[in-house]
Amino acid sequence: MDVTLLGTGAPAGLPRPDCPCATCATALGADARAATALLVDGALLLDLTPGAAFAAARAGHSLAGVGQVLLTHPHDGPAVEVPAGLPQPGRVPDGRELPLPTGHRVRAVALDSPGTGYSVTGPDGQRLLYLPPGGAPAGLEEGSAETYDMVLADVVGRPDALARLRAVGAVGPTTDVVAVHLDHDVPPGPELRRRLAAAGARAVPDGTTLVVGVYEDVPDVPRRTLVLGGARSGKSVEAERRLESFPRVLYVATGGSRGGDTEWAARVATHRDRRPASWRTVETCDLVPLLEQDGPPLLIDCLSLWLTDAMDSVGAWDDAEWADGGERALRERVAALTAAVRATRRTVVAVSNEVGSGIVPATSSGRRYRDELGRLNAAFAGECEHVLLVVAGQALPLRG
Repeated sequence: MDVTLLGTGAPAGLPRPDCPCATCATALGADARAATALLVDGALLLDLTPGAAFAAARAGHSLAGVGQVLLTHPHDGPAVEVPAGLPQPGRVPDGRELPLPTGHRVRAVALDSPGTGYSVTGPDGQRLLYLPPGGAPAGLEEGSAETYDMVLADVVGRPDALARLRAVGAVGPTTDVVAVHLDHDVPPGPELRRRLAAAGARAVPDGTTLVVGVYEDVPDVPRRTLVLGGARSGKSVEAERRLESFPRVLYVATGGSRGGDTEWAARVATHRDRRPASWRTVETCDLVPLLEQDGPPLLIDCLSLWLTDAMDSVGAWDDAEWADGGERALRERVAALTAAVRATRRTVVAVSNEVGSGIVPATSSGRRYRDELGRLNAAFAGECEHVLLVVAGQALPLRG
């Protein structure tokens, strides 16, 4: 089963008309996108958009063989003109299946927002799922779904939709996840590709024809990632974004509750409120057992607070204790942590502060902490496939 993406953008396209934002200003060439529409095996058109016939011609196809046109999302603008020879667009009621003369079967998938998703099974048995902008499947139950060969969805706008599909097994390691309905929420080019790759998804230019079931181009999700940055750089947001399309993430908070500290409690509440509801939180600095266990992805926030706890426990703030075994004990703890990171089979995203570029601390204990955090970050980064430095909310890849 072949799918030609006549467009891959949001309903208003990218760039949006008369929008002065930075993303729209740079959405040129392959990064310019018409509204999303799919041509399946030249016989089924999912979403009718302006200029569909010309888009098909540019991709080397014709709409002459299209026998069914289905719409997925409400259309708020002027009526789209139906090209001569195409059947009138329609919808399939939720849960109903529409067999086509070509051997394709189309089943309507209920959503949690206005619109309809479509599950298409080709004559060869390959299966794809197409979701409209802002939509996620509703009523999914674990183990109730077969794994799709391809999913085309609003990965940027609704990463939780991908998480839901992964939770029930509808998206697996070989599912080709293609981001469509791309809008100006994320910068185009390398930044968009990097964010999608972290979610196990990819984007393709308008006019691309994909073969369903061919998964050689599916990006590998990195097993281990370290996100570095200064205070309020956006490092925690970046770390959370890398896992928001995965279900049942275990958020490991190493800072504790700090009873009576209202400012710290406000920080913790801000972090908690922006996490997906399916994530679970545990407060601990005992990271090695978690890394040794099998389970869902871990988000560790953060290593700098883990180091504070470790240095407390070995008496690192006292020069005499530090010289009398404290330094050696800390080295052993760091070595055990990095060895567990190297051996873990879990997906891990860890956050740490980058503190070595600022003012030299005035106290010996402050300088000791700065130096040890630099060593910890370097050791941890050495075991990670991806290392990012976040500056002013922008993630700069250092590795991977």
